[in-house]
Amino acid sequence: MSDISMTGPQSDERELWPALAKGWRRKCPSCGQGKLLHSYLKVNDTCAVCGQELHHHRADDGPAYLTILIVGHIMAPALLIAFKVFRPEPLVLFSIFAVGCIALSLYLLPRLKGAVVGFQWARRMDGFDDTIR
Repeated sequence: MSDISMTGPQSDERELWPALAKGWRRKCPSCGQGKLLHSYLKVNDTCAVCGQELHHHRADDGPAYLTILIVGHIMAPALLIAFKVFRPEPLVLFSIFAVGCIALSLYLLPRLKGAVVGFQWARRMDGFDDTIR
């Protein structure tokens, strides 16, 4: 029989939800203080506050797919409801929803990219296992 106890979490376990929340706020998933992104979508190589290496993330297409999924699921029913209830002119309907889709996409994309990087950090994916903080 083994004397190893599996009762508590490992000391180096990383919590998923706080890492996702920090990433959503575009902060370092490790410390929550440093900036994660240095332009609209470029991830910093390291955190300026805690030194966590971030360069090996793999948040390439995932945030874009999630953005399309969320925007589509919000705007498609809203478009149908607006068309059925208000019956606006087609050009007005198109103009309002085009601007709405673009604005929502621009808002969500960097936040979802931060959340994906936070998820990868919490799950020790793609090189984040080498830098335990």
